[in-house]
Amino acid sequence: MPRGSNAKRERQYEHIKDSARSRGESPKRAKEIAARTVNKNRAQSGESKTASRSSTKDRSPQQRGGQRSHSGSQGPTRDQLYNEAKQRGIRGRSSMTKKELADALGH
Repeated sequence: MPRGSNAKRERQYEHIKDSARSRGESPKRAKEIAARTVNKNRAQSGESKTASRSSTKDRSPQQRGGQRSHSGSQGPTRDQLYNEAKQRGIRGRSSMTKKELADALGH
């Protein structure tokens, strides 16, 4: 857990990690899921110094419940696709639509 986290976030992290493990996720993947969820909750509640727009403006992971996972009905959000395109260095991404980003990324 990050420095400055409180007992509630520690419990939340352990609970999410244990839940992911019981669903069959690897230990590494369970830790990643728990950390991402807790960090997003921290960002939404103003507990972190820096946070992305998708972390603060989006629905909480608990409300979302995996709706936007890659296997979900609508797939990842435009912001998620944009961030992936940015990491891959795809040119012209800022003017692309969600569909164009998905096509450029091969989704």
